[in-house]
Amino acid sequence: MRYSHDHKALTHQRIIKEASALFRRDGIGATGLQPLMKSLGLTHGGFYAHFCSKNELVEKALKQAATEVDGLCDEIFCQPQPLHTFIDTYLSQWHVTSPHEGCPLPTMSAEMAQQGLASPTTDAVISARLKQIENSLQGPDAHEQSIMIFASLVGALVLARSAESDALREKILEVTRTTLKQSIE
Repeated sequence: MRYSHDHKALTHQRIIKEASALFRRDGIGATGLQPLMKSLGLTHGGFYAHFCSKNELVEKALKQAATEVDGLCDEIFCQPQPLHTFIDTYLSQWHVTSPHEGCPLPTMSAEMAQQGLASPTTDAVISARLKQIENSLQGPDAHEQSIMIFASLVGALVLARSAESDALREKILEVTRTTLKQSIE
């Protein structure tokens, strides 16, 4: 059976997109190559026709996630009161329950750090968000304040996702949203 000229490139991109969603939802270690490939109707052995290693796929999946999130953040930071909108979106019920569509940092970065997989893509994601936050702030300490805000957002999201109690989850989100908004006024 003959495949189209761009079949391999399209398959390569499908693998990256699916891995990006699964790594954010389930974690890197919990996402096996065999189930990943099977979910796409591909064989485990076919993985190595596209990637040298799982670590290569992790980096490309992180870039895919960053690209997706960059588009959303660009839209948010063009709105009136962008920082309030960003805080509300980042600490939303949607983001808690849809890790496969959201920021890769709460799920992927901790695991990558544990595995010694520091990444320039992680630095780029962090720097892009910090710059957007900083540009929305006033004052000489805008850079330091942007770090505090973003670190609080990521930490609150991790805690909210790990809470079993709906009431505790919502309390974490609400208190963090309110406190951060008050800190920028």
